[in-house]
Amino acid sequence: MMRQRLDEAIQLREEGRAKQDRDILGKALEILFELEAAHPDQAEVLYQLGVAHDNSGLGREAIPYYAKALELGLSGPDLERCLMGLGSTYRALGFYQEAVETLRRGMREFPDNRAIQIFLSMALYNTQSYKEAMELALTHLLETTTDEKLQYFGRGLSYYAKHLDETW
Repeated sequence: MMRQRLDEAIQLREEGRAKQDRDILGKALEILFELEAAHPDQAEVLYQLGVAHDNSGLGREAIPYYAKALELGLSGPDLERCLMGLGSTYRALGFYQEAVETLRRGMREFPDNRAIQIFLSMALYNTQSYKEAMELALTHLLETTTDEKLQYFGRGLSYYAKHLDETW
């Protein structure tokens, strides 16, 4: 029963996010609040409450749900998305050091997640760690681009990504 209700809430949340429909997001939140009342220590429910709040433009309210889900041992793909969601929310709200810490954990645990690394790059910029921010952003750009001109200069740009302060 809980799994069905949680799946229903997730489906509504995704639909509400895609359509930017606050009514649908509100229905998802209602179900999630009911599930939280019945299962207050269920990490996945708390994580979904965090996402639903984020999707509703309520980032500040999302933080405690994300944090509690992490504390309760969230794992797998939900952990990956939770770290990204919490880190990007911290950054958007100006909690830059918390963002860097959260996103660094995400990068350690999910090294192939480029989104986490780009959010980390932005948080590093916000903490005035410009060199590391640029290195991350440039490295990922060069590893993923299909732009012929960037590819042509790829070797030089890769070098400069790590040596931005060097001059001739």
